Amino acid sequence: MNRDDLINAIRTRMPEKRVVHTLGVMETAIRLAKVYGVSEQDAELAAILHDVVKFADREWMKQTIVEQQMDPILLNFHHELWHAPVGAYVAQQEFGVSNQDVLNAICYHTTGRANMTKLEKILYCADMIEPNRKFPGVDDLRQQDEQGLNELMKACVQRSIQFLMQKNQPVYPDSIHCYNDLVTRKEND
Repeated sequence: MNRDDLINAIRTRMPEKRVVHTLGVMETAIRLAKVYGVSEQDAELAAILHDVVKFADREWMKQTIVEQQMDPILLNFHHELWHAPVGAYVAQQEFGVSNQDVLNAICYHTTGRANMTKLEKILYCADMIEPNRKFPGVDDLRQQDEQGLNELMKACVQRSIQFLMQKNQPVYPDSIHCYNDLVTRKEND
């Protein structure tokens, strides 16, 4: 499917406000991909499909997690996390995405994980800093972009974990592993 076909396909699955967000993520992901030497086409595809099941029925997502033998610990956490791994499954099954890096970027765009690829980091960060996002501190995160992909990723993960802690919410283990990985390793962007 080309870009227009994909955008039209996701329009039927989400409210217009989420389509606007998705387009912002797409533009941001493509920009970051150019800067960090990642396939712009992969970034575009992952961005367009990252929230493909965000508004799907919760029971269906729960059933999919169980039937597809996804990490069962997901079911112990807020349902907002479910759309990422289930979205990767739908991207593969319904949209024919076979590129594992694209599928992983979709799968981990809400939690992060240790040893993320550049594409995974790009989607995670683009989802958080796209131009339509409005939350306290988002402009500070956008400025971290100038410090390199790993610094931007670290700042985004810190913000996400702090947000959950302020709301007295549990933090998914992959997010903790992601943060620990980012602060203990040195990589070139």
